[in-house]
Amino acid sequence: MTAVRNPLVRREEGQTMVEFALVAPLLVLILFAVIQFGVIFNDYIALTDATRAGARKAAVSRFEEEPLEVIDAKVRASASGLDMDKLVVDVAVDPAWEHGADVTVKATYEVQLPVGTLLGLDNLTLTSQTTERVE
Repeated sequence: MTAVRNPLVRREEGQTMVEFALVAPLLVLILFAVIQFGVIFNDYIALTDATRAGARKAAVSRFEEEPLEVIDAKVRASASGLDMDKLVVDVAVDPAWEHGADVTVKATYEVQLPVGTLLGLDNLTLTSQTTERVE
């Protein structure tokens, strides 16, 4: 008995290349998403660390001549690796610079997503806030 070849069955050479061509864009997208998440998370950690340092400086700066400028400078100095033009620092003291009053340092940072324009996404705004008591 001789084997009869079905004319509809073709050779399978190149099948792996076609499958890879179909799956590769998805793998690349996942890879870039993981990298972008890592960059954004690193920026968030730097922002959180900067607000903590600024709040600590605010807690001990009630006798400074310009405490808001000193606190802003401390936050910006602690936010290494961030673009200072996109960093906004806000300091609120309740009720005033008195011993035991709460001082809140809030910082916001705008992150541009590289693929955001392609996907129709806006920029991402990171926010961190820390409250300390004035000493």
